[in-house]
Amino acid sequence: MAEIPMPRCVKCNIALELAPVTLEYLGHSFDVELPRCPKCGQVLVMEELVRGKIKKVETTLEDK
Repeated sequence: MAEIPMPRCVKCNIALELAPVTLEYLGHSFDVELPRCPKCGQVLVMEELVRGKIKKVETTLEDK
């Protein structure tokens, strides 16, 4: 089965690489690994992640 290529940075036109990223929300920090441009540092947050895991965390934190 063929591997799906990494998206490219629109600004730098180079392939994104998985890298550790810290997300912050309502004073809480979360360490995750996301595609990031090795040159400019721009991070790609996929829609599936936002609508799934991040939404669950957001709901949990706002309910506290």
